[in-house]
Amino acid sequence: MFNCLQASEELDGIHTELVIQAFADRIFVLITQMGKVGNLIQASIPSTTPLVPVDASNSEPDANLLPPPPPAIQLTPLLGSAPSEHIQTLHSLYTAQVATLIWIAESEKYLENNRRSVIVGIALKKSEGDASGDLSEHERNVFHGSMVLLQKTLAAI
Repeated sequence: MFNCLQASEELDGIHTELVIQAFADRIFVLITQMGKVGNLIQASIPSTTPLVPVDASNSEPDANLLPPPPPAIQLTPLLGSAPSEHIQTLHSLYTAQVATLIWIAESEKYLENNRRSVIVGIALKKSEGDASGDLSEHERNVFHGSMVLLQKTLAAI
């Protein structure tokens, strides 16, 4: 298993860094645009819960083909709190999707069924939120870009 992976990319005009650190009992993933850890949320799931991988016939990572997070996923806030319900929902979406991609990558590459908890640190720059509570175009672009960056980084292992 990898020890530490790092990648960075410009997402919707903002420098975004990704760090993945593996430990014996969990995996830490940091997605930051601010150079700090931000909100920490832990995702866990029973090892017997099935995961639905995406179609692997396309070799290029694509955020439009993300695997759905399993309904049995448990999200536990560890540190920090979101300033609004909208941001809390966005952070939960990030955590669930990141954990799902990590678990699928681990099971495909290492044939492990022991799913370690995934702790996700999220520190994104504030954007002009949509008044309706929906994701803004900027939030959507950064989310999709972050997931593609994560998929590319995991594919490089």
